[in-house]
Amino acid sequence: MTRKTQESQSVAIVDDDQAVRDALGNLLDSAGLDAEAFASAEDFVNSNHPKNECCLILDIRLPNMSGLQLQRYLSGRAKPVPIIFITGHADAEVREQALRDGALGFFYKPFDSEGLLNAVCSVLK
Repeated sequence: MTRKTQESQSVAIVDDDQAVRDALGNLLDSAGLDAEAFASAEDFVNSNHPKNECCLILDIRLPNMSGLQLQRYLSGRAKPVPIIFITGHADAEVREQALRDGALGFFYKPFDSEGLLNAVCSVLK
């Protein structure tokens, strides 16, 4: 795992639930990873973060732009963003679509913290 430095790899969290953003931020911090949280896909897109992230933890159901829509938007970039989805809604079709479109992981809430952290660390290697 990486330790926090100015040049450390960064993880972005996009979830409309403040409690989830806080919990994920604390989990990543406990592993020595830098994280920045966003309440919506639009907040993420409008930040400087999309140019710098190494991994994105992304909720499926978000207001306005969904997680799948953000995935499609980011897929057009020269350097695709590794995405790990989280969702509270079990939908096999959505899961299949996200993975088919390049997601590196898909976790249902409540998710296994260790499993999610392992997925993030494998992306950051």
